[in-house]
Amino acid sequence: MRILIVDDEPALHDSYRRCFAPVANEDANALSAMASELFDDAVEAAVDDTPVFDCDHHLQGLDAVAAVERALAAGEPYSVAFIDVRMPPGIDGKETATRIRALDAEINLVIVTGYSDYSPIEISKVAGPADKIFYIAKPFELAEIVQTATALGKRWEVDRELAGARAMLAQQVVQLEEQGAELAANESRAVHIANHDSLTDAPNRLAFTRALADRAKQPGMFAVAMIDLDRFKLVNDTLGHLAGDELIREVCLILQRSAPEGGLVARLGGDEFGVLFDTAGDEAAVMAVDRIVHACAVTMKVFGHSVQGAASAGLVTAGDNGLRDPVDLLRRADLALNDAKRNGRGVARLFDESMDEGIRVRRRIESGLSQAIARGELAMVYQPIVAREQLEVMGFEALLRWNTQEYGPISPAVFIPIAEESNLIHELGDWVLKESLAVLNQWPGQYVSVNFSPRQFRRHNFVGYVMECVQRAGIEPHRLQIEITETAIFDDAERAAETLYKLRQMGFRIALDDFGTGYSSLYNIRKFALDSLKIDRSFIDGMGRERESAAIVHSIIHLGKALGLGVIAEGVETAAQVQSLRIAGASHMQGYFFSRPVAEDVAREIAETRFMGDDPSQDDVSDEAPGTGTDG
Repeated sequence: MRILIVDDEPALHDSYRRCFAPVANEDANALSAMASELFDDAVEAAVDDTPVFDCDHHLQGLDAVAAVERALAAGEPYSVAFIDVRMPPGIDGKETATRIRALDAEINLVIVTGYSDYSPIEISKVAGPADKIFYIAKPFELAEIVQTATALGKRWEVDRELAGARAMLAQQVVQLEEQGAELAANESRAVHIANHDSLTDAPNRLAFTRALADRAKQPGMFAVAMIDLDRFKLVNDTLGHLAGDELIREVCLILQRSAPEGGLVARLGGDEFGVLFDTAGDEAAVMAVDRIVHACAVTMKVFGHSVQGAASAGLVTAGDNGLRDPVDLLRRADLALNDAKRNGRGVARLFDESMDEGIRVRRRIESGLSQAIARGELAMVYQPIVAREQLEVMGFEALLRWNTQEYGPISPAVFIPIAEESNLIHELGDWVLKESLAVLNQWPGQYVSVNFSPRQFRRHNFVGYVMECVQRAGIEPHRLQIEITETAIFDDAERAAETLYKLRQMGFRIALDDFGTGYSSLYNIRKFALDSLKIDRSFIDGMGRERESAAIVHSIIHLGKALGLGVIAEGVETAAQVQSLRIAGASHMQGYFFSRPVAEDVAREIAETRFMGDDPSQDDVSDEAPGTGTDG
């Protein structure tokens, strides 16, 4: 411990030296032996731990101040200073303490005096803080000095350690804050990039689609317009792609200036733009889009060349009582745009149903679907789901088929969305679940996987409804797998999480269908009670041709493993795909390679057989698939 002693009386320095003189070795050894004999080793260790003092003596205050300054510069500061108050002819103890404190904020000051020239409060005001300044009266006891120096020296060491820890902690806090700010900035940039077009910095198709979906949920009338540049290919072919890019940027600025107030302008891709805005009615919407088209009909300078701008537009309006499905609104606006281009370009066309033959077909399908159950036109087929290792049949996906008397077979991709929008989906869903549960009693233990649409999943008391169905059928809940899409759960994530948790608690299996095609995030997947992820067939189909599809498939499989989920690959059609999925680690597979969707009696035979043939890795890859197309 480094001790500073300041006193103008040499005799007192001798007293301090006696106080801090080290104990002679013989005396120390004798003391240690006595302590060990009388007490124990701990006491002996305490004696051995007696501090060693390094004292620096000065007769005048100025010398002491200079010594403190040197010690700080050398990195060897004093822990305690004993200061006399009266030290003629130089500065007194109060001033000495004040100057030392100005140099060293951590040193402990002990005022040693037999006079009362200054009160402790006066000295504390200039040499404080109060918890670092102490007083000893003259004449002092030697033990009192040693005890004070030892205690304050230890305290000084502890204070320095705490100060170092605080400084390190503060530095870490600053680093964390900087890292947090950097992460936030990176996240903000990533979100901006994901939602904005790199050429124009306008919102992109993803952002436009989301904005449209949000607007469709709000009351009030709005319009969707799709705008396409006329003769844009001519500019690209004659002036080059850089000129085409510049023209796109110029047109985007024109659209942003001429769009209705509060409207959203987005670049959807190529030379196509979308505009979303509120409107009072069809006539007002047409007038607004006419103004936009007219604003584009100007001559622009592009890299020194004069380019005549021109655009065509199609629009559709959505009222509170009309269709508000975002996908269908974009489709109708696109149909109106095509009509504008067919009719001379440079004009805006409002969608009407004569533009869409599909609407008439849709109405016929909706009418026939309402009578399909009564006519006996519906049927169930089942496609095996096999385990990776031995290709054991673990379950079947139940798939609905509709064979009409008037039009023949109609694809589920056509009639299911219509049923969903017309509320017929509940009647169809009840029939599908009943039929699917009925076949389970014929299988030796496999489960059945039933698809539920978003509207079914949001049904009031959905959990109770499903539980009642399995109890009525006499089926254990673990033999029913509930397949839902990302749309079904992410529309109302909190409610979906609660519903899925209840279903899992009751023993049902939960599979997230078409994984990878929506907007799911790692956070959301962690949040839901799931058993497995089903990789969309489009990624499986692209594995052999596209590096991106193969990378997505591997990423989904690794994600599933990390979260403890099974991964089912749909649309498996070749032995090469089977082998790749096995190597990647997919837990289950489903597709035409193993079996097409089959009728109830064939499914029973497959279930009883249990295994789907030999190891496909040994097959001839050139004759690998029984067919092509989709499983559903």
